[in-house]
Amino acid sequence: MDTFDNLTKYKIFLSAAENKSISKAAAQLYISQPAVSMTIKKLEQNLNTTLFIRNSKGVELTERGKLLYDSVKKAFHMLSDVEKSLKYPPDTGYLRIASSNVLCRYFLMPYLKEFSNRYPNTDLSITCTSSAEACVMIEECSIDLALVVKPKNLGKLVYHSLGIIEYIFVCTPLYREKLNCRNDEIFEYANIMLLDKDNVSRRHINAYYAKNNIIPLRILEANEMGLLIEFAKMGIGVSCVVKQFVERELETGCLIEISLSDPIVPCEIGFLYQEIQPFNENILKFMRV
Repeated sequence: MDTFDNLTKYKIFLSAAENKSISKAAAQLYISQPAVSMTIKKLEQNLNTTLFIRNSKGVELTERGKLLYDSVKKAFHMLSDVEKSLKYPPDTGYLRIASSNVLCRYFLMPYLKEFSNRYPNTDLSITCTSSAEACVMIEECSIDLALVVKPKNLGKLVYHSLGIIEYIFVCTPLYREKLNCRNDEIFEYANIMLLDKDNVSRRHINAYYAKNNIIPLRILEANEMGLLIEFAKMGIGVSCVVKQFVERELETGCLIEISLSDPIVPCEIGFLYQEIQPFNENILKFMRV
């Protein structure tokens, strides 16, 4: 089987896998359902394996089907990247970056500003998502660069560290005085304000709670760290924030840090990307900013 003769088959395979439906794939590709079914059948015969399990709701990938799907999707992304790069004149191009809202606002912005000043003809695309999803997007080659909390398993990806971020609990001096308890007892008496449960930062704090057998009695959730900082400044509770983000408030004394006997372990953040290829040299430019 010649792989290059099967690009159309792989396109149909991808559509069926992503839609989990033969009929939806046919509608998306403007071909008949029998044509989709026949193409998948031929592909399965050529590969001597079963790619889909048929059920009443549609189709599901087998384990071997998932393996093929991951590789084919990555290959199509890479082919698309090469085509785009060839279309751009020299010293231009594009760069696709993903980051969480928190890291984008406080760490990525200076890089974006400097990069745009140096390379004004390079198109930038920014996706705000979780660190976990950004890692998946890097694996799929749907983005070029991700600013993330360092993953436990890098695999074949390249990681460039930017240093650590420290999580601390802060509140106004007046709110701390009203608590009338020891620092380690704030979780029993204070309104504890945290990022929502889908956030990597929140999972890090949950792990700290589990380690220290802490069960906060009152929790207020927000989806943006800037809100947590503002809530703390309003004096309505104790917020868990990144220390680097409240340095000015700590210096002026409008917020104070609550020192715990067992501090929260810092997290490392940095840029994550695939091994550099000749066609995505803008990654190298961005790293030099």
